[in-house]
Amino acid sequence: MIPSTMRRHITQGGLPWRIIQQIIRRSSTLRETQTHQSRSPTTLICRQSSTDWFLSARPITCLASRLCHGNQPGGPHAKDDAFSMKALSQAPKPALYIGLSGLLPFVSAPLFMAATGSFCPQVAYAQVVYGASIVSFLGGARWGFAIPDGSPARPDWMNLGNSVVPSLIAWLALLCRDNVTEGALLVLMGLGLSLHYDLTLLPGYPAWFKAMRTLLTLVATFSLVATLALKKFCHKEEDIKEPQS
Repeated sequence: MIPSTMRRHITQGGLPWRIIQQIIRRSSTLRETQTHQSRSPTTLICRQSSTDWFLSARPITCLASRLCHGNQPGGPHAKDDAFSMKALSQAPKPALYIGLSGLLPFVSAPLFMAATGSFCPQVAYAQVVYGASIVSFLGGARWGFAIPDGSPARPDWMNLGNSVVPSLIAWLALLCRDNVTEGALLVLMGLGLSLHYDLTLLPGYPAWFKAMRTLLTLVATFSLVATLALKKFCHKEEDIKEPQS
């Protein structure tokens, strides 16, 4: 407290008493603030630790969202991972029409045998031969895709080595002339393996090609399965005659 005599002396000297009171209040408020901060250091530590935890947990949250929802369209790998059947509408017309017309030999074989009500080994083997040629063609397409300069697929051991596997499977299927079931199963394995290569293992194909490959492979697979089902349930079955020399 300031004595009354001093108050009079300050007031007479020209310095207002109200300004002195404001200075005293501000200094007391500043002391209380500093005392409160010094008494509770754990609050700052907790705030800082919580902030650090949030910043450290942020990459985990982003990683979990990518695993659940996939990469965003603007991400660096969005072009390779963006697979959807809606991309089939973006396919070039020649590729789409030629690909769909290539399903006719697959579909016509079981339809013909179902219409006649009998299983024909010659027709079934012709379907297997055509399927083997398609499997070999898919392997060659991967080889040709990796060879040019500037291609997304590099001509390394993985791309070129895996592109030869479908051709070997097709060759084994052609050797099963006396057993159509084994030949059809080998063709099914070649189609599934080629689709697995093109969708997951060997990136680089555009989204419309992946969608078209999926559609064509599914139709060809169902056609071969239908032929095997007709062989089991149809009553009439003929053996393939050996060609006479």
